[in-house]
Amino acid sequence: MIASVRGVVAGLSPDGAVIEVGGVGLAVQCAPGTLAGLRVGSPARLATSLVVREDSLTLYGFADDDEKQLFELLQTASGVGPRLAQAVLAVHAPDVVRKAIANGDTGTLTRVPGIGKKGAERLVLELRDRIGPIPVGPDGAAGVTAGAWPEQVRQALVGLGWTASQADQAVAAVAETVDGEVPPVPVLLKQAIRLLGRTR
Repeated sequence: MIASVRGVVAGLSPDGAVIEVGGVGLAVQCAPGTLAGLRVGSPARLATSLVVREDSLTLYGFADDDEKQLFELLQTASGVGPRLAQAVLAVHAPDVVRKAIANGDTGTLTRVPGIGKKGAERLVLELRDRIGPIPVGPDGAAGVTAGAWPEQVRQALVGLGWTASQADQAVAAVAETVDGEVPPVPVLLKQAIRLLGRTR
């Protein structure tokens, strides 16, 4: 088991990174929120989970051990594979997922592409007693402050290789779609990447 990798970021793509460790480039699948903290040429440490299949070995990377542990726990629920588990963490922070499962909040869980009402109910039923400590506070770590996300998305886009000008235009376009509650940063980043993909 490869529990973590530490090395220089050799490359970034919309769904992963290449971390050079001892002269070997390791391809690591990452959610947008994790990619946002990486820069090509800079050192990085990712908690990792190796998923072994008959025809593949896939390394999934996370910003911290908390995300990794939740990723692995989610896969113990029936019908949840690594891609769906990663999708959950792309949409929601770990604390949000834990609170949703502990409180039976299926509405929050169904915001994840690929999880319907029955799937959300199954997650609650199977994981509620194993989800771990729930954050204390009015909003936990769930909220995204209205003023913080534009810079986070902009920095992530520049880190992925777009120019500052392109990043600014994408952030402005995404901002026009935000009305009321601000979605999680990974969701906003995906939206910006889709917009930029059309203009490349």
